[in-house]
Amino acid sequence: MSRLDAHHHVRRPASAPPSATGPGPRRRVHEWLDAPGMAPLRRDFTLADLAPVALAGGIDRTVPVQVLPDIHETAEFLMPATAGDVVAGVVSWADFASNDLAGTLHALRAAPGGDHLVCLGHLVQGEPDWGRLNRPTVRRGLRTVAQAGLTYDVLVVPHQLLAVVTAVRELPELTFVLDHLSKPPIARGELQPWASLIRELAALTNVFCKLSGMVTEAEWHRWSVAALRPYADVLLDAFGPERVMFGSDWPVCPLAASYEEVVDVAKALPAELTAAERSHVFAVTAERAYGLGERDGRGRAGDGGPVGLDR
Repeated sequence: MSRLDAHHHVRRPASAPPSATGPGPRRRVHEWLDAPGMAPLRRDFTLADLAPVALAGGIDRTVPVQVLPDIHETAEFLMPATAGDVVAGVVSWADFASNDLAGTLHALRAAPGGDHLVCLGHLVQGEPDWGRLNRPTVRRGLRTVAQAGLTYDVLVVPHQLLAVVTAVRELPELTFVLDHLSKPPIARGELQPWASLIRELAALTNVFCKLSGMVTEAEWHRWSVAALRPYADVLLDAFGPERVMFGSDWPVCPLAASYEEVVDVAKALPAELTAAERSHVFAVTAERAYGLGERDGRGRAGDGGPVGLDR
């Protein structure tokens, strides 16, 4: 069975001095890497670094996800997608509040690697105004994303989920993907109010969710499958395997577990799933949510609606 990793990162925080200018990669400021415990991540991570660990984990296709909200990084981020067949699609970034977002998307799609652009995303979790999803300018941008046939990845923490529920409900034409289960407090063993909010969100059919980022929300050196299972159970019960996709969150996951361990955990958590349902979690869901194989946007934009399920 083909397996797809729908969430990992590549970046070059150490590849050039901060003052580097001109053509080629520039060093970007990843402020979150200054946090305690992040020293192992303060180096370059490339597709070449990922390839052997993904192969060992039985993964043959991936979806890299951009972290920094920087349009210059967006252009650089798309370029590696042209090398080989491993990259199935790319989740990138553009300014949703821009008056010319449509023009920006057109330029990105015409650039090297632009045919792999399947989704735009933003780390709402780091926004001081976490209700930004409901700003008129951002809503206009999200509608432009939908019109372009792209999906929208959103990363929030549990207290921000209500803003996501509102946006998903009021933008039925856009397909959303929630990253990392919305980072539930696994280390504290708390399910509520996260579980109730996840169920409220999952009742809307134009949203998918990633089974990703769990080991780093648990206690890094003391996590267990048993500790993660209640959160995976809530997710799978709420969304169903047809709307859940696996993501490794490499290279962040090795802070708590190896790539192979993360894959093994994802195999172990949905213990009661059939082979067909597992194929959704490890490939089919991501293919549908991102329109993989339809990288020019045809199929979703032309249909005038999002990918979703009637459940």
